[in-house]
Amino acid sequence: MNGRAAALGAGTVLNALATGVGSAFAIDAETRASVELDSSDEVTGEIDDSPDADTRLVERCVELVVDEFGDGQGGHVRTESDLPMASGLKSSSAAANATVLATLSALDATDDIDREDACRIGVQAARDVGVTVTGAFDDATASMLGGVTVTDNETDDLLSREQVEWDVLVWTPPEQAFSADADVDRCKQVAPMAHLVADLALDGRYGEAMTVNGLAFSAALGFPTDPAVEAMPSVDGVSLSGTGPSVVAVGERARLEDVQKRWDERDGTTWQTTTRNDGARTL
Repeated sequence: MNGRAAALGAGTVLNALATGVGSAFAIDAETRASVELDSSDEVTGEIDDSPDADTRLVERCVELVVDEFGDGQGGHVRTESDLPMASGLKSSSAAANATVLATLSALDATDDIDREDACRIGVQAARDVGVTVTGAFDDATASMLGGVTVTDNETDDLLSREQVEWDVLVWTPPEQAFSADADVDRCKQVAPMAHLVADLALDGRYGEAMTVNGLAFSAALGFPTDPAVEAMPSVDGVSLSGTGPSVVAVGERARLEDVQKRWDERDGTTWQTTTRNDGARTL
């Protein structure tokens, strides 16, 4: 009983920590999961190239899918990713979505649940193991469905989804920032800006929404705003992604290349990609 699947990373339009409403867009970078189910009563996990990484999230995803669609199987899940961990690029949501779809595939149950409900299983797993504050339904829907989504993370409702064709620039500093460690109280202080960002996003003004979000949450979470400020004249939108430390910008490729030259002077990794509208997939 084997299954494989891939899910997408994402960038942030609106961080949901302040108000519970969030928005994210899928990017062309994947996390892949392989699931082997057996008759044991234990689920184990591993993350490629990270032998000491916490595997509770993907293990819990397998458990929840088996509880609903299986017959008490155990097994093993292994993930590999194009995304750096704890970088703000939704690696946890991508791992959860890929694992859920791979487990459904192993159980021949892929057609028994729609993609929106499938990503809710990963969100529940993330809450169960404590790797997220909000549940990250915004990140999960962008990763699973593709395009740009706006969600209410307190009720797990999808408020909007739109296909987009954007070029994307990503800068990831060397340090990591885990979502569960974010200062929620401080983020709530920028709620007035978050309400504005939500209005902009629901109006389809994603670039403006990103930029306001990035300035507000960089200040709230203690990240420098310099990378965003120096990019603003050249891009449609730029934001801190998630709880950091990555910064993402969208705009015309030629102008993003100009920004990349400046960002390349900073420590870390800078790379260009695009948005994706197809979402997660079985392999």
